[in-house]
Amino acid sequence: WLRQILYHGVSLFFAAEYSCEYGSLKFYALCGVGGVLSCGLTHTAVVPLDLVKCRMQVDPQKYKSIFNGFSVTGLCKFGFYEVFKILYGNMLGEENAYLWRTSLYLAASASAEFFADIALAPMEAAKVRIQTQPGYANTLRQALPKMFGEEGIWAFYKGVAPLWMRQIPYTMMKFACFERTVEALYKYVVPKPRSECTKGEQLVVTFVAGYIAGVFCAIVSHPADSVVSVLNKEKGSSASQVLMRLGFKGVWKGLFARIIMIGTLTALQWFIYDSVKVYFRLPRPPPPEMPESLKKKLGLAE
Repeated sequence: WLRQILYHGVSLFFAAEYSCEYGSLKFYALCGVGGVLSCGLTHTAVVPLDLVKCRMQVDPQKYKSIFNGFSVTGLCKFGFYEVFKILYGNMLGEENAYLWRTSLYLAASASAEFFADIALAPMEAAKVRIQTQPGYANTLRQALPKMFGEEGIWAFYKGVAPLWMRQIPYTMMKFACFERTVEALYKYVVPKPRSECTKGEQLVVTFVAGYIAGVFCAIVSHPADSVVSVLNKEKGSSASQVLMRLGFKGVWKGLFARIIMIGTLTALQWFIYDSVKVYFRLPRPPPPEMPESLKKKLGLAE
């Protein structure tokens, strides 16, 4: 009976502290809202207005404002990441999920980006067609039927593979580096356990970890971004041709500026995303610790 009392007491405590259960549909939905807000607000502040304008030209209804132009991206990346992180963690089991946590973060983020790019590929294809062929179409509603009539469904997905090659490594670094950096900051830098930190202090850690992750994201994705930028300007060139012409030094040109932009962007995204979780009182599990069962197996239990 004592165990039952303790169980119900703990359940009531967490029910009062959190607005929903970790891994529930409400949890995933609100995480998606956090992703929409984080990507929408940060891209509005950081991304050049001409890029935003191109996004809005793709579909004035779907992208009727600067903020909405990035909502689909945020919803898919952050929402799906939480889904796959929990799904893969449950598949591995508590002990393996801890031992292979970096691989878990990489797999979950790669899976999220994989499906996010599938959702975004038609819009990206239409955007490129509208930008590179003046007079072809002015809106997504005009471009989609025309593209389908000319090339079929392949018109929307022939660019998804290059999109995966550019975006998946970037997103894997963005999420995995953030998770491990948060863990390292609480372990080696923050002078007290996370449970003793205020919400404000935890958000500061989130911002710092997000900036560090952004620096690595910029470095990893910069060569591909340089090649894609040239490809968008030069019609008919292949990625290999552009890469050969740019050379090693060429693909790293502008890296410092990109580090500043991507670092700031990523830090703000994680800060806003975590703030949304705090606002909606969502469960925010602390950095993973070695399970007691694993400690016993390794002879580390006291």
